[in-house]
Amino acid sequence: MSEWTWEWAGFEPAAERLRESLCTLGNGYFATRGAVPECRAGPVHYPGTYVAGCYNRLESAVAGRHVVNEDMVNLPNWLLLRFRTRRPRQVWGPWFSPSARALLDHRHVLNLRRGTLTRSFRHRDDRTGVLSVAQTRLVHMGDPHLATLRTVFTAENWSGEIEIESSLDGEVTNGNVHRYRALDHHHLTHVRTGAEDPHTVWLTCRTSTSDIVVALAARSTVAGDGIPASSVLRPARHRAVHHLVVPITPGRPVTVDKTVAVHTSRDTAISDPLGEAVDRVSAAADFRGLLDSHVAAWERLWRRADVQVPGEAGRILRFHLFHVLQTLSPHTADLDVGVPARGLHGEAYRGHVFWDELFVLPYLNLHFPDVSRALLNYRYRRLPRACAAAAAAGRAGAMYPWQSGSNGREESQEWHLNPASGRWLPDRSRLQHHVGSAIALNVWRYCEATGDTEYLHTRGAEMLLQIARFWASLAVFDSGTGRYRIRGVVGPDEYHDSYPGAAHPGMDDNAYTNVSAAWVITHTLELLRRLPAWRREELFHRVRLNADELPAWDEISRSLRVPFHQGVISQFEGYDDLTELDWDAYRARYGSIRRLDRILEAEGDTVNRYKASKQADALMLGYLFSPAELRALFRRLGYDLDDDVWRRTVDYYLRRTSHGSTLSGLVHSLVLARARRAETWQYVQEALEADIADIQGGTTGEGIHLGAMAGTLDLVQRGLTGLETREDALWLDPVPLPALSEYGFTVHYRGHWGVGVRRRSGLLEISVPDSEESPIRVALADRTVTIAPGETCALVLPDG
Repeated sequence: MSEWTWEWAGFEPAAERLRESLCTLGNGYFATRGAVPECRAGPVHYPGTYVAGCYNRLESAVAGRHVVNEDMVNLPNWLLLRFRTRRPRQVWGPWFSPSARALLDHRHVLNLRRGTLTRSFRHRDDRTGVLSVAQTRLVHMGDPHLATLRTVFTAENWSGEIEIESSLDGEVTNGNVHRYRALDHHHLTHVRTGAEDPHTVWLTCRTSTSDIVVALAARSTVAGDGIPASSVLRPARHRAVHHLVVPITPGRPVTVDKTVAVHTSRDTAISDPLGEAVDRVSAAADFRGLLDSHVAAWERLWRRADVQVPGEAGRILRFHLFHVLQTLSPHTADLDVGVPARGLHGEAYRGHVFWDELFVLPYLNLHFPDVSRALLNYRYRRLPRACAAAAAAGRAGAMYPWQSGSNGREESQEWHLNPASGRWLPDRSRLQHHVGSAIALNVWRYCEATGDTEYLHTRGAEMLLQIARFWASLAVFDSGTGRYRIRGVVGPDEYHDSYPGAAHPGMDDNAYTNVSAAWVITHTLELLRRLPAWRREELFHRVRLNADELPAWDEISRSLRVPFHQGVISQFEGYDDLTELDWDAYRARYGSIRRLDRILEAEGDTVNRYKASKQADALMLGYLFSPAELRALFRRLGYDLDDDVWRRTVDYYLRRTSHGSTLSGLVHSLVLARARRAETWQYVQEALEADIADIQGGTTGEGIHLGAMAGTLDLVQRGLTGLETREDALWLDPVPLPALSEYGFTVHYRGHWGVGVRRRSGLLEISVPDSEESPIRVALADRTVTIAPGETCALVLPDG
């Protein structure tokens, strides 16, 4: 392996789904898991193809109730290509199926620089001999509707024929996640197949309720000198098959190229998805031409986005960046899609959009701002739905859903299965209203990074105002404390969804929720003051806001309650009244206790009784806000947050967190890095290895954790440098982390493309590419410098 390649040797059935997820190839429009081409879905393999934003709803009977779930749909399998061999005058052998006994030298190689997955193996058949097979596939980064697979067969010391079936398979379901097995998973209907001579078969279908038309066309050809003995196009009911028989002799490899086009009725600037797919695949270049243009597209991406960090950490960071770019590429800028929490890599979380953009956009803002803007537009288009949800709950403003899909309604399930007990339990995660604050933060920071005042004053302002309005309507004044309180919510921790024995769900005064709400209201008021008078008046009229509401907002932003106990920030009101958990006993009994909530429920207990967190909650404040900004927020709320209080708070929750989310190690690593703590590297390693080591025990095979992957990039870009974009300057406050003492990357800041940031040998170098743009102001804790285009500034960093 090298810094640009990842290899998987041998054949391990139990590990195949993990490898398939990690070997997914995509281009922001669609992605295909790294399954072996000859196998359909089964216990070992799971081929899956997903188009961004392609959802469908189905009703299922679960635990005696009818529930409706919306899923990102597994689309027809374009990858399917199987083969078998025979010697002259013999009958055909069985279709090849991978097994450890028959596979020799089996290897997968993922090339990040080129965006390709190659597979090579030798297969020993007692009837014919050894057949060498080499396969290369790509999902085209230049043309988002194309993919191709090249298969090269080489006979070793035998002659005969090879029979090949290259298919489009419409008989697929959503079956990637075992715990969803009780749900209806048949999303595709009206499957039709056909052929276009001489080399093309096609398949079209519809999603059953969302009525999205999906069309695929596949062109399969024998390249080079190989001349098929027969070539027959065989459309069937659910499968379109191109059947080939080709002579094979030693030293004369047989090369089969399969090129596929994918279109749906959600695409812009088309009339008929099927016609577009057939036309596109017919006009597509040959394999070599597609490979060259695909590699060139990836080269352009790497120039804009690569991160340089020495050693294994740098290798993993580049792997994470590769998967972020496959899910959210420049093609995403043309789509109406959000950030799927598990990428386009599997079916966990049903492909829904949570708050993960909070961990993704900080990186994209400074590399692909057009993609960030598109992701914010996904939220803006669903603002009316969020306002309707708030009104239905008796609130003002916008109440964004915890899980969003096609149209922005609340997609959080009402019941979820605990695999440890086999019981279906009520799901109260929809009370995580803090997702609105995440959206507001993303709007603000996108505009700070890009200088996109037009967006901030229009769509951004409207979202901020409606989110602030929701928080103001949710806050209730408590005369006993003289403060405003927000009751009945669930925080980022997710473990605690009600007080022990309470009749109603939700917690009161979740610290993260209240402080982030105060931030939203404060910055919305600031924006309204800065808006031109005509725009402010237009905005108030558009959203029917009376300016008389604003003084109450200001009071709320200064008076929201933040509970404390024992000199630390309380995660929520009453946290200190909960029971301490015997962490050592549970670790000794179960080993991994990441999903402590499931363990306790299976024992007939509930995590609601204990001082135990799934992931960072109160400490999320230290992830989102710099120490200075966090102190200012608390000061505005009337609290003194000094270094001692924050240090005690960090220590307190470190001892009481099970890290049941891949985001947990990420958040803790950045918080500890800012606190300059020795144990930082432990959490950095956990964040880096979360998916490649599958630390949650099987979940990565259901899709990578996109927020955690993007967050590790942000850890370098923002966490180690202290990089902030505010007050028309780049603010830097580097922190020492010996294991990551050297790094380099470039960012797009305002009109400057390729601003270089590099740390090495106690120096922080900032280089600004030559252009006609204005100089950049760079602010550190102890100095401010101005760097003109074409200049490089080397800043000496203090020790420690």
